[in-house]
Amino acid sequence: MSTRLGHSLRTRLALFASIAMLLLNIVVGAFVLFGIRGEVADIRAHDVSGKAVRVLLMVKRNTLPRILDADGLDGIQVVDAAGRLVAWTPNLSGEPRQLNALPRRGLANDSAEICGLPAFHEACKLVVTLVAFQSDGEWVVYAFGPAIPWYVSLEALLFQIGVTLLLVGLTWFGVSRVVSRTLAPVSGITRRLGEISAGGGGMQIPVPECDDEIRDLARTANQTLERLQTALRQQEAAMEQQRRFAADASHDLRSPITAMRTQIEGALLHPEDTEWREVGGEVLTSLDRLQAIVADLLTLNKLDSQVTAERVPVDLAGLVRDETARARAKHVTTSTREGVVVSGDRLQLARLLTNLLDNAERHADSRIAVTVRREDGTAVMEVLDDGAGIAPEQREIVFQRFTRLDASRSRDVGGTGLGLSIAREIAQVHNGTLTVEDSDTGARFVLRLPLLEGLSDRPE
Repeated sequence: MSTRLGHSLRTRLALFASIAMLLLNIVVGAFVLFGIRGEVADIRAHDVSGKAVRVLLMVKRNTLPRILDADGLDGIQVVDAAGRLVAWTPNLSGEPRQLNALPRRGLANDSAEICGLPAFHEACKLVVTLVAFQSDGEWVVYAFGPAIPWYVSLEALLFQIGVTLLLVGLTWFGVSRVVSRTLAPVSGITRRLGEISAGGGGMQIPVPECDDEIRDLARTANQTLERLQTALRQQEAAMEQQRRFAADASHDLRSPITAMRTQIEGALLHPEDTEWREVGGEVLTSLDRLQAIVADLLTLNKLDSQVTAERVPVDLAGLVRDETARARAKHVTTSTREGVVVSGDRLQLARLLTNLLDNAERHADSRIAVTVRREDGTAVMEVLDDGAGIAPEQREIVFQRFTRLDASRSRDVGGTGLGLSIAREIAQVHNGTLTVEDSDTGARFVLRLPLLEGLSDRPE
């Protein structure tokens, strides 16, 4: 297809250029022929005038015969002062005076091309007039010669046609060659795009060496393809993450359901030996876990859809006081600075802090420390436990959905595997970051959020 399009475009451009050259040659040729014809007409008039001079001399010497020798002319007539024909060439014998328009008043010599003369069967003739001033008045010699055709001569016309055909042919050849060389990179680009569409090789097209618009097109196309390739990789990664998320969610949802089914089926097999209150408590525990997983999934779905809640000023110190007020299994200490205010959804930020505290409570040995401060114009909140900590190579893995480190699975039976993922999503929704940073003991989760200008500029 690309070759056919290239040939079609080359043919059209060559045809348009050739037609333009043809029209230009016709116009220029017409002006050239017009100029040449004027020069040739002047030369022809001088020639006819030169041959008519001998007749003028005869009139002057009073030796004019009645029948004149044509001397290569188409005819001669002599009119006396009274307007009578007094001499003529044999071909004009018996013919009337051919015209009265020449000579024009005040001109001794005159010439013009006249058509429709009676003696020449309506053919156009070059008429030259010479005036002889005699004692009885003005005598006029009319000399008739062949008129100059519009094309001057057959040789001039053929030469003009030949030059025109040569220039049109050169134009066709030159434009075809230039267009072919110009479109050669386009054909390569088209061919490479076809290979890319068919899945052949990387997403790059050849960039021509010439410095023109096609090179810019190739560069822009490569940039577009790079962005497309990046978007495809991101889409594939997102799809893989979704597949992994769906598999993990199915597994985690199946666990409490399977536990409940096993508990109920075991009780139904031996109803007389079943302690139904105990079975009900076990089923209720599984339902609580199932409800927690579903709630976390709904929260992640809301965060993924980027539903924006109303933003209000939130004092992180007050938020920490509220969320650490209830008793926990591990001792919680706080160190906060007043006036560290951020803009956000208070419920979401409270959920973030609660998830970090729940995670720390499951892994701490005895103590959890929460700190709020300002650092380089940023609000910082830290949650530090005194547990085993997290290895540097696993500090990003813990934020993946349904992730539990093998070393701590036995201590993480109460979690859904989504708490830290939700916490990071909330931080990102608030234009912040949540990371695991170095600490002497335990795991140190650090939240950084933009300070709310105006309300958080109080001196510490």
